[in-house]
Amino acid sequence: MNKNQKIQNHTKKKTMISMRIPDEMIEQLREIAQEKGDLGYQQLIKNYIQSGLQGEPSLTDGKSPLTQINNRKDPQNIQSSNDQRTLEINPLTKFDPPKTALKPRKKKATSFTDSKIIAEDIQNLAGNIKDLYSFFEGKTFLITGAFGFLGRYLVFLLKYLNEEILEKKASALLLDNFVTGYEQRVLSDENLHFYRHDVVKPFSTDQPMDYIIHAAGIASPVYYTKYPIETMDVGTIGTRNALELARSKNVSSFLFTSSSEVYGDPDAKHVPTKETYNGNVSILGSRSCYDESKRFGETMCVTYWKVFNTPVKIVRPFNVYGPGIRPDDYRVLPNFIEHALRKEPLPIHGPGHNTRSFCYINDAIEALLRVLFSDANGEAFNIGNPGPEISVKDLASMVAEFMPHQVDVVHIDPPHAVYASADPKRRCPDISKIQSVTDYEPRYSLEEGLVRTIKWFQES
Repeated sequence: MNKNQKIQNHTKKKTMISMRIPDEMIEQLREIAQEKGDLGYQQLIKNYIQSGLQGEPSLTDGKSPLTQINNRKDPQNIQSSNDQRTLEINPLTKFDPPKTALKPRKKKATSFTDSKIIAEDIQNLAGNIKDLYSFFEGKTFLITGAFGFLGRYLVFLLKYLNEEILEKKASALLLDNFVTGYEQRVLSDENLHFYRHDVVKPFSTDQPMDYIIHAAGIASPVYYTKYPIETMDVGTIGTRNALELARSKNVSSFLFTSSSEVYGDPDAKHVPTKETYNGNVSILGSRSCYDESKRFGETMCVTYWKVFNTPVKIVRPFNVYGPGIRPDDYRVLPNFIEHALRKEPLPIHGPGHNTRSFCYINDAIEALLRVLFSDANGEAFNIGNPGPEISVKDLASMVAEFMPHQVDVVHIDPPHAVYASADPKRRCPDISKIQSVTDYEPRYSLEEGLVRTIKWFQES
């Protein structure tokens, strides 16, 4: 049985129940969401479901009444199920991530990270890039967004290489302003130097520089909707400042972490998507602050290569996930896992037919480094794992199946325009270019990566 057949079988094992909340209750829920929007659309739905679709739902601890809702289950609308229930819920208007989810989980300490799972990942990653060690020996890196999702794995890798592998230690300047990173988990030592810095402002240093990795950005739709100006600034002004620093320091290589969002919503004949595809992007749409800033950032990179011979490379990550991603990121996989571990229903926006292919963090970091150390200047590369391309609905079933307890699924109308009208229908990379240039091959299946990610979420 191939992977796609296995994934399809996940959904066949589940029987769905469909319930619809009466219209008058929807109106009351909408009023609550408008008044208490910063506590979150999904938090409201979760607590309402936990109340048994009746009684007095609360957005906090289930004890504070907000409004009386006298809904009862209608037996005529229920089809029997022993495994999974699906609820159809009409849209509410306000959406922000619940503030209670912002606190990071406490982890047990290891030698160079606070997570056993991440420590294993870093050791495995180091073993997979043995052919690249010479590029690290005695070199100086600058990483923007150093304590974001991708940046933190790079920092952990540098720390591990210095402690376990390199004779001549690598050094790094680590920049972050913590708009979306975890400030509580800064790593700094005699070789790794942290600077609280917003890349929208120029950064100056007398230290020589070998490599710059510009990983700063606001990638989650929830956060770039909340911070649209900052999102545009980091993708444009921040990229320009990083390029100017690369030019002045005459670096050996500069890498810009762009995004698969530059392709917008590709038509079916361009999926899997090649780097030559120019994209189907709305310049006025709800995602445009992120999409267009990345597109313009790429244009600046290629222009610096053409005008100043700055050795730039561009990577376009496709749906990277794994340990270290914020539980309150609200992208689909961390959102599902966080709900599942709390024994809460998994929220699917709409019917869940949109498809994605997912790339485990170790594969993404290895691909990024292989591009950084290549000679392919002035070019863009997809980084990701093209298989399997899986629907959101099937992904929810897969997450539910990996749980030791029953997990329900909730079908809800999208709470925000970035999901309702602008969510790409398909997203899958063609990685033949990076394979031919760097010999990169994904190492982690979705099943393996998902299990590791769930274990990280479970760490305490």
